[in-house]
Amino acid sequence: MPELGVNIDHVATVRQARRTNEPDPVWAAALAEMGGADCVTLHLREDRRHILDRDLEILRQTVTVKLNLEMACEPEVVNIACRTVPDQATLVPERREEITTEGGLDICSQRERVTQVICQLKEAGISVSLFLDPDRRQIEAAAAMGADAVELHTGQYALAKPGPDQNRELKVLKDAGSQICELGMTLHAGHGLTYRNVRPVAAIDRMHELNIGHSIIARAIMVGMQEAVREMKRLVE
Repeated sequence: MPELGVNIDHVATVRQARRTNEPDPVWAAALAEMGGADCVTLHLREDRRHILDRDLEILRQTVTVKLNLEMACEPEVVNIACRTVPDQATLVPERREEITTEGGLDICSQRERVTQVICQLKEAGISVSLFLDPDRRQIEAAAAMGADAVELHTGQYALAKPGPDQNRELKVLKDAGSQICELGMTLHAGHGLTYRNVRPVAAIDRMHELNIGHSIIARAIMVGMQEAVREMKRLVE
């Protein structure tokens, strides 16, 4: 069954709305673990709009499950990753004007830079995942660059209407998942997954890890972090 990665960025988003010290994403991570999370995911953005350096430093010391750092191929953040050594780094695209990550990373247009970052991270002992659209060329490039895993961007599936449209997008994800596994990489998925749409993605053959943030944090406001994670964990299983 897939592992559940809980993205705690939106806890930090609420904190940063008032530039105060609560709610604390470190506390949220502990509660997520108690609820059954297999992985804690956070995105250290170049503009530090939500997660801060302090959060990563403390989480590296306190998280007892896998710590997954989402990051752009920016030298400053790469150096921070190599110093703090999360268990996994997921390379994602990043634009300051976006609300959240939009689409997968285009590694075909920046092969040299991405390959260099992958090498840096792996030399530091960090497993590397690439956040990609379900595109054959991008997946082939990921394997050639030495990525350990590919996290499929599930945004189009999440936006599709239930029925034929969503089934079509699910098939695209399944085909891409098969390609990833055939090329020797581990299959991950995430973006826009909710309590309503997660089960078909979790059931994709050889799915290893799902990273979910907004839906869990939104649910946690109503029922608490531990219960929100437990409910998602049951669906994933």
